[in-house]
Amino acid sequence: MVCALGAAVCFGTATVLQAVAARAAGAEEGGGGDAALLLRALRQWRYLAGLALDGLGFLLQIAALRSVPIYAVGAALAASLAVTAVVAARLLGVRLNGLEWTAVGVVCAGLAMLGLASGTEGERSGPDWLPYAMVAVAVGVLLLGGAGGRLSGRSRALLLGLGAGFGFGVVEVSVRLVDSLRPADLLANPAAYALLLGGGAAFLLLTSALQRGSVTTATAGIVIGETIGPAAVGVVWLGDRTREGLAWLAALGFAVAVAGALALARFGEAPAAEEE
Repeated sequence: MVCALGAAVCFGTATVLQAVAARAAGAEEGGGGDAALLLRALRQWRYLAGLALDGLGFLLQIAALRSVPIYAVGAALAASLAVTAVVAARLLGVRLNGLEWTAVGVVCAGLAMLGLASGTEGERSGPDWLPYAMVAVAVGVLLLGGAGGRLSGRSRALLLGLGAGFGFGVVEVSVRLVDSLRPADLLANPAAYALLLGGGAAFLLLTSALQRGSVTTATAGIVIGETIGPAAVGVVWLGDRTREGLAWLAALGFAVAVAGALALARFGEAPAAEEE
């Protein structure tokens, strides 16, 4: 659980550092499109620090998924929005209203309940068809992205956000289905392909959703997509359980943490600094 919370801190802080660096790069003299802006951002130490935190967060996420139930990791990763909100308030001068500060507290309370109630990861490897199902879902995410790209407005952002969430969910489940890191075993395991395809598809849809759509709507879709489905797979097929007699507390903590994260959905992309 410490690894899951560490991943949330890494991802949430990286979002703000990269936003600060991107804005500083955009303010520099010089034209160019997105590629030129990216090159200027890569000269910013904050952007590089954000990338390093993303890498560390991913490693911590993998470690967490190998140790605690998927439902606990998914809720903790959604809590990265609370980290982004707090760090943005500190570094960007963003003003959080009373409801948003309450949501930060709600997320923390939900995670505390999950920490108390969650047991160890399930020991089942799942049915033989599950890795192939993850590949199918990853392909479905790509198809969903094609369909969502033809929509407009909130429906487009929501559909692409849900698709990105499903893709990240494929990554969460696939990590549990990879039981050997030997190259020969990885090449023979469809879960490894699902992990790569699902992660790549998720980032494509996420970029598209945030580029031309409501950040709040897209992020809400991501939170829903990457928490509920993977949690259900972990409980039903991978044997994830809670501590004896605390299933109700885990369910309540999961619902509370996800609800708090949804209330902070506008921080899916770090907001601009407040004007003085």
